[in-house]
Order: sequence, then structure tokens, then C-alpha cells
Amino acid sequence: MKKAKEEYERILSIPEAEYEDYINQKKKEIVTFHFENNAFYKNLVGNSLPDKWHQLPVMTKADYQKPLEQKLSIGYNNPKHLYTNKTSGSTGTPMFFAIDKFAHAMTWANIIYKYGWYGIDLNSSYQARFYGIPKDFIGYRKERLKDFLGKRYRFSIFDLTDDALERILKKFKSTPFQYINGYTSSIVLFANYLESKGIVLRAVCPTLKVCITTAEMLFDKDKALLEKQFGVRVVNEYGASETGILAITNLEDDWQVSSELSFIEILDENNNPVPLGAEGKVVVTNLFNKAHPFIRYEIGDMGVLDEKSTFKKPIFKHITGRTNDFVVLPSGKKASGLTFYYVTKTVMQNDGNIQEFVIKQIARDTFEVLYKSNEPLTAIQIINIKAAAKTYLEPNLNFNFTRKDFIPRSKSGKLKQFESLI
Repeated sequence: MKKAKEEYERILSIPEAEYEDYINQKKKEIVTFHFENNAFYKNLVGNSLPDKWHQLPVMTKADYQKPLEQKLSIGYNNPKHLYTNKTSGSTGTPMFFAIDKFAHAMTWANIIYKYGWYGIDLNSSYQARFYGIPKDFIGYRKERLKDFLGKRYRFSIFDLTDDALERILKKFKSTPFQYINGYTSSIVLFANYLESKGIVLRAVCPTLKVCITTAEMLFDKDKALLEKQFGVRVVNEYGASETGILAITNLEDDWQVSSELSFIEILDENNNPVPLGAEGKVVVTNLFNKAHPFIRYEIGDMGVLDEKSTFKKPIFKHITGRTNDFVVLPSGKKASGLTFYYVTKTVMQNDGNIQEFVIKQIARDTFEVLYKSNEPLTAIQIINIKAAAKTYLEPNLNFNFTRKDFIPRSKSGKLKQFESLI
């Protein structure tokens, strides 16, 4: 971390006039490294590196759906030297990936600096966390330990009934939380509950400084609701588990891209760059990750870069991002649509078999699961999914499984993992 912080500070000190040269240098370095040290990436590029950046392949999640060991660079295959994870599946397309330790430390240096804008110190500021949590004994205890060490208290998104929201409110009354962080839809539901009770959160939790939403779209009307009911500033993160924070609301209320670590392109359907102010596909290059190539990676969102963007300070004007409905169950219980990440991860194995999935609620007790895979789900896998649904949601739910050759996308080009049709 010390080395990463020093490098991050050096990048911040680069003048605007020299920043384009810095970006071009880092782009060349990372592409050359992976071409020379990563057989997976070289196979995609060909026998020689092209002369022009735009001639490099634009990669999608489908390109990465291979066993992790096939995608690692030479010298980066020791698990002790890597941070490994899988994408959340909120876009419907799970993928395993790795980040080398220095690149991961740079991600945290970026978070530390950007959160510092709002008086948040990750070593001391207490976080109210609206996230999911595993329900198996080991997974649950592991996350609770991480939360304790990370100065945060987790509110589960799996139960968002009025009784659960009242317990959350009670915890805020007795705990000196300094910031909120978590899934947008769950936080908005809590704000709606506060509005129904005529309560402003900062009046009962005066230590609260800021609310940071992530993982799902934050609409203007919801942001206004949060600011009204929480009584603090609302900050919006945009990113992904495989890329880290790509953008975050800055002090001028602009959605500032993390140009210190990433190069963002907005491309049309033919992978040509569009002018500033025009909408296109968001394509990301991670400038530091040597373990696993994320070069010209199509993240799955449509976006617009503001006309006032510069190389050092790109600004997102608009993102068509991940939105999720709520699950409403026969008992009346509500849960975030992202709950199905924890349900479907029971069959997300590191073999690339399950390529895409979406879940549609067609009745209070009935769900349709559409999936694309190399091989059909086995009977055991289906049993495991149903068991996980019972654990995370409630018993006696019905699931219809349909294997598809192609799963249609929305106009934004995304697969919406969960959609309620009731």
C-alpha cells in the first residue's frame, strides 16, 4: 500500500498538459506487457501488435469465460500474489478474474483518496453497509470478521420488510455511523421507510456525513429523496468488481472518471470512438493490472462523456447502468433483486459452463430461469439453486428452468439479471 500510495500521489501531480502523454505511455506499457507475457491475450491480438490503438480487439465478458488459469500472465499464477474474484453477475454474465497485488493496492489508493473528499477515513470512519452476505456458516462468519476489521456494520439486503427496516433505524439511533455505502435500491427503500415515518436520519444519527450508492443506477428523484431523508450529501459510485471504481461524484457534483487507473472509451456499435457528448458503449482499459488483461474491455453499459472532459478529468454525463427490481414473495417479504446473485452463485463454477442467466418473477411464488450454457444444468445443480432460494428467500418457491441459445438484451445492451413481471 505504501508503494501504491506513492505512485498514486505521483500521478495526481502530473500537470494537465502532460496527462495525455501519461495515458498513452501507460496504454502502451500494459498492452506490450500482456502481448509478451499473456498467451490468452496474444492469441486474441494475433502475431504482432497493431500500430494503432483502435486496431486492438474490443473484448467482452464472453471472451473471458475461460478457466482462470488460462488467462493469467507469466509470473502471476501464484494465488498468494493475486486477488481473485468473480463478477457479481448483475449483468447476467458471471466471469472469474484476477488482479495482481500492486494493481489491487492502487485500487484501494484510489478509494482512500476519493472517499477523503468527503471526510471519510477508511481506517477510522464507521460504515453502515447495505450489502448481501453469505448464509453458510463459514461464509457468514468470514464476512462479519471482514466487516469488523473494516470498521463497518452490514445490513442484509435479503430482508427489507418494515420490521427489518425498523431494526435498521434502531441501529442508526445507537451507533455513530459516519457514512452509508451499498446497493442503491436497498438504500432507497430505507429512505422511503424514513419518509413514511417523517424521520430525517441525521437527526437520529448526527455523526452521519455522506451516503455513497453503488452497484445500481441512482436516478435523480431517488437522489433527491435520499438527500431529503438522510440529511447528508449523496455520492454515486460507478464501477465493477473487475475494474474497481471507474467514476465517483466529485465535490463539484460531477461524475469524475478515475483516470489515474483506467482509460475510458465511448464507442459506437462498430467500435469506432464517438464525439464527447454522444452515447456509446463504455470500454475500459485497466492501466495497472498485469495479472489479467482488461484491455479495451466492453463492460456492458452505455454511457456519455461530458463535452468538458479532459484527459486528466474525464466526466461522465450519463450512464445506462444496472437497475434491479425487488422480489415480492408470498409471505409479503421483500428482497433486493441482487439477492439472486447469491442464489445463482451455487452453479457459477470456474469452468465457463454457465455463460448467461436471467431470472424473471412471473408470480408471487414462481420464477422463470433462462440460462445459456455449454451443457444443461444437472439435477444436482437445480436442487442446489432451489435450496439456496429457500435459504436466502423463503420455502415453497417454484422455478422453471429453460436453456437458451440466445438471451435477448435490453436496448442498453445489458442483460438484466432479475426482472419482476408482477
